[in-house]
Amino acid sequence: MVLVAVLGGGALFMSGYSVGRDQGRAPGSSASESDAWKPFWNVYDAVTTRYPLGPVPRTTLIEGAIRGLMESVGDPYSSYLSPEDYTGTLNDISGTFEGIGAEIGSVDAAGHTSDCAKFGANCQLVVIAPLDGSPAEKAGLQPGDIIMKVDGSTLDGLTPDEARNMVRGKAGTEVVLHIQRFAAPTPVPTGGAPSLLPGATEAPRQLLQEFDVTLVRAKVQRREVTSRVLANGTVGYVSLAGFSSEGAKQLKAAVQAHLDKGIKKIVFDLRGNPGGFLVDSLDIASQFIASGPVYWTEDAKGVQTETDAGSDGIATDPSIQVVVLINRGSASAAEIVAGALQDRGRAKLIGETSFGKGTVQEWIDLGELGGVKLTVNKWLTPNKRWIHKVGLTPDIAVTVPADNPPGADPVLDKALEVLGAAAFGPPSLLMAA
Repeated sequence: MVLVAVLGGGALFMSGYSVGRDQGRAPGSSASESDAWKPFWNVYDAVTTRYPLGPVPRTTLIEGAIRGLMESVGDPYSSYLSPEDYTGTLNDISGTFEGIGAEIGSVDAAGHTSDCAKFGANCQLVVIAPLDGSPAEKAGLQPGDIIMKVDGSTLDGLTPDEARNMVRGKAGTEVVLHIQRFAAPTPVPTGGAPSLLPGATEAPRQLLQEFDVTLVRAKVQRREVTSRVLANGTVGYVSLAGFSSEGAKQLKAAVQAHLDKGIKKIVFDLRGNPGGFLVDSLDIASQFIASGPVYWTEDAKGVQTETDAGSDGIATDPSIQVVVLINRGSASAAEIVAGALQDRGRAKLIGETSFGKGTVQEWIDLGELGGVKLTVNKWLTPNKRWIHKVGLTPDIAVTVPADNPPGADPVLDKALEVLGAAAFGPPSLLMAA
C-alpha cells in the first residue's frame, strides 16, 4: 500500500505511504556500524542489569528506542506509532475513524504551511477542513482555525502525532478546544511562502476571535464521493474527499454516470482533500489521462522513476472538458492528481494555492510493537516540479471572501464560467446524479 496523505480526522498527516515489514538490517553489519552502536548497547545493558527500580519490560525499551530514533530524524511525516495509533491511522486513511472529523495540519506563526516537528510559538495546529456532517462542522470550526489547547492543555512541545492523539478519541466522549480565529488573508507577494491560514501574510495576523468550543467525538465515515448535475444538465460535478480504493471506485462510477448522460463537461472538486493511497491517485488520474507520466518519484540516491497512466481511463477523450477545484486543504495525493492534469494540459486548476506536500512515506509494520512511517521518496509532477512547501498554483485564482454568504461558492461559479455553463443557471440549482 502506498499513500500520499494530512493530519486528518484526527489522524493523517500529508504523506504517501507504502507498507512493508522486516526490511531493516541489524546494527553492526560493518565494523564502523558496530562501533557506532556501542554507546547504545552500553546504555541498554546498564538499564537492563543495573537499574534498581526495574525491571523495565524489554518491549518498552525497544519501543522507546524506536520512538527516539524517529523523533531524531526531525521530519513531521516520519514517526513511530503505537499498535493502537498504527491501526487507527490506517483506519483513518481508509475513511473511518473516531474523533472530531477534521483534517488538521501545521502552520508557522505567520500562518504559512510549516513542516515543523514539534508545536510551539512558531508551529501551530490548524484546522484545514472540517468533514461534512462531522462534529467539527456542526460546532462551526472553519479552515484556518488554530487549536491552541485541548482540554485546557497546551500543545507546546508535542509532535504532530501526539497532538492528534489529544484531539481524537472514542466516540461519545467530549473534548474542549481553545480556538484562535484570524482575519481574512492578505495576499502574499509573488515568490512568498504559500498561505494556509486565513490572515497569512508577512505582516502580523489580525486576531478576530478567541474562544472555547466543546465537541462530542463521533465515529466518522468520510463520504468519499459527492456527485451532482449542474447548469441544466450540461455539467457533471464530482467531489472526492480522500484517496482510497473505495473512493477510486466511487469516483469512476460517478464520472461514468455523467458520461452516460452525454455530459462532456466535468468539474472535479479536490478542495479539502488531504490525500490517500498513492495507487489510488494513479488510478484516478488515469481516468482523465490516456498515457504518459502521472508523477515521478525520487529516492534518497536521487534516482527518479516515472509512473505512467493506466490504459483503462473513461474520460481521456480531449472533447471531455475538465476543470479541477483546489484550495489550501488540497494535499498530497490530491496534488498529485491536480498537478498531473495541469502539467499534461488535461485540466485547468481553479481556486487557491494547494497545501504543498511533496513526499512519500512508507509504513513499516512492527507487529506487536505497532509501526513506523518513514519518508522514503519525493514525488514530482510530470514536468518534474517538486511542490513541497510551495503548493500548486491555480491557473485561475479565486479567493473566497471571509464574509462569503452561506451557500455561495465563487470558485464553483468561476468553474462554470470557464466551462461556458454559467448562463444555464446558478450552481444552487442542483439535481442528484
